[in-house]
Amino acid sequence: MILTGIVSVQFGAGLADKLFGQIPPTAVTGLRLWIAALATAAISGRGLVRAVHELAMRKAVADTVIAGSFGISLLVMNFSIYQAFSRIPLGIAVTIEFLGPLAVAVAGSRHLRDVGWVVLAAAGVALLTQGGHGHLNLTGVLFAGLAGACWAAYIVLSSATGRRFPGSAGLAIAMVVAAVLITPPAILAGGRAMFRPAVLATGAAVGILSSVIPYRLELEALRRMPTRLFGVWMSLEPAVAALIGLVMLGQHLTGLEWLAIGFVMIACAGATQH
Repeated sequence: MILTGIVSVQFGAGLADKLFGQIPPTAVTGLRLWIAALATAAISGRGLVRAVHELAMRKAVADTVIAGSFGISLLVMNFSIYQAFSRIPLGIAVTIEFLGPLAVAVAGSRHLRDVGWVVLAAAGVALLTQGGHGHLNLTGVLFAGLAGACWAAYIVLSSATGRRFPGSAGLAIAMVVAAVLITPPAILAGGRAMFRPAVLATGAAVGILSSVIPYRLELEALRRMPTRLFGVWMSLEPAVAALIGLVMLGQHLTGLEWLAIGFVMIACAGATQH
């Protein structure tokens, strides 16, 4: 389930990258979040309605702020990583983005070895900047870094939301918030082009592959294995992203860049060993 989810999300990323030739990344972000919000709301069903009703009845400001912040982190994370994909290779963008979960894994740790994992990851990122090809656009790197920071916030806020809302209601609320907030800039950027049948169909596929399928599979996988082991398997994601970029998009990486990706993968896997 984990491997299927990883391949699904990165295949969706490859489709999104291909879609950038027809509509801007902001519009693609809108299509992905709309589909994800609709699917998550449908899955949550009455649970979402009850959760929203209870928020209104209890005037639970703190719970509302947590769910809203979760939605904003989802929005900025998706927006930023698509901006990065449009500027730098898929594998490099996902590798940099993975620094967010790594930071969460080592935050507050009292183990000296975790300092080594951070150093190894830093060495990997440093190698990426020396990878050659002249394609490591600084803006793309910064967007990937922002996506990583939002991924870290996503992890923390996801946990906080899960404690406050039953089932998938909290995630559904966050998805709806993200979808609503992205609507004006997405329509402004994409215009009529994003509503062409072919574009809508591809956007729907991106939303299902990148959000609906992996979120569901990861949830089921976490019910069957320890979080530590889950983290080790998830560290395969940068390599899968690089392979998808190679196969789907023809994004060839240098040996130094593959080595850098390996450093970050090892660091991410090692940081989960507590």
